[in-house]
Amino acid sequence: MGSYNKGILGPFRGKVGSVIGYSWRGKDLMRGLPKETTTAATDAQLEQRAKFRTVIKFLTPIKEVVGTYFGKEQNSKSPFNLATGYLLNEGLLPGPDDTWLIDYPKVLISRGPLRGADNAMVTAGGPNELNLSWTDNSGQGSASATDVLIAVVYCTEMNEFVIVNPAATRGDAATALRIPAYLNGTLAEVWITFVTADQKYAAISSYVGAVTVP
Repeated sequence: MGSYNKGILGPFRGKVGSVIGYSWRGKDLMRGLPKETTTAATDAQLEQRAKFRTVIKFLTPIKEVVGTYFGKEQNSKSPFNLATGYLLNEGLLPGPDDTWLIDYPKVLISRGPLRGADNAMVTAGGPNELNLSWTDNSGQGSASATDVLIAVVYCTEMNEFVIVNPAATRGDAATALRIPAYLNGTLAEVWITFVTADQKYAAISSYVGAVTVP
């Protein structure tokens, strides 16, 4: 991959001869076309590809959260790249027929220096509601009562996410999440995190548990 300020005819997009021109984070870049190969993939390569597909399929719908709050950019790795790498290494379980499953308690939706949630719990509430509660630990370390709570709910049977941002503040110590009616009766995996009111810092997220949507 190469970058350039001014090409012969200026920046270009798409394939020209043996190179592809594209833009990434405000930079004009070129890379060569991939070489065709007739070599069969090894078992290890096939396994890694299957893991990667599983992780990307899971994280893409919540990119607005992990892509914003999963740490700071490291060299050329974006927060979403960092979240992908973490889940590849720490958050997968072997499934049937060479497939891979997400290990829900290991999932992180954010990562940062802010104080996280203490004693977080989720229970079924009224119709279409999940009740969340946590200990208000404002004043401990960097925690503030105004820190914003973000909740991510994944209804596994429907393969659908519900993102609630903002859901509450740290000082509220409890809130009710409204879930679409068509997800009633499905099992939901729930994670929460806190971010500062100015959106600059996030906590390491917490897996709250699994509950059936009433």
